[in-house]
Amino acid sequence: MSDTLSASESGVTAVPAPTHRHRLYEDAIAMLLGTLFIALGMVIYGKTMLLTGGIAGAALLLSYVTPFAFGPLFFVVNLPFYVLAWKRLGWAFTLRTFIAIALVTLFSRLTDQWIGFTHLDPLYATVIGGGLCGTGLLMLFRHRTGLGGINILALYLQERHGIRAGYFQLAIDLSILAAAVFVLTPDRLLLSVVGATIVNMLLAINHRPGRYLGFS
Repeated sequence: MSDTLSASESGVTAVPAPTHRHRLYEDAIAMLLGTLFIALGMVIYGKTMLLTGGIAGAALLLSYVTPFAFGPLFFVVNLPFYVLAWKRLGWAFTLRTFIAIALVTLFSRLTDQWIGFTHLDPLYATVIGGGLCGTGLLMLFRHRTGLGGINILALYLQERHGIRAGYFQLAIDLSILAAAVFVLTPDRLLLSVVGATIVNMLLAINHRPGRYLGFS
């Protein structure tokens, strides 16, 4: 199935066709830096018992209540969503997404070996962690790469039906955060809501149909 949609199919106002295709090295740089940002954000959240939304949030929550680390859980929980990615968004998107998920899994494990924290203020961790994850996701999205799970569904709905990826993810993320009331303390839960809002507002403001015309 083609990744390119007409205006009538997507339900959004027609925009000029992209004139510049991302080069391979540009995609590679975006994927490397984007996944590094996200992995660092997840490590910061893990160190301060914070939570985010989406599949990453589900994996992080499971890591708090099981003996398994975030990285392996994130990789395994994403496996069922590759079918949707392949059927709806094409094999190229699916391959890039698989690589991005594998890199986040790897980098989240290596980050603990690369850096250490003696003190992390929870409010600062919320803002910087959310900013890192939102920026990393934005870089991946703009190079037609998802991060599995809800990201795949959000991108599909935006491209096919014009539903903003950021707003859709915000609704799902808040639902996931609601399930954390039995695990997180009230202050951490409140900060997690703030962090999820930061991530998704970054996407809603900066990743909308017609705003960015580069494509991979």
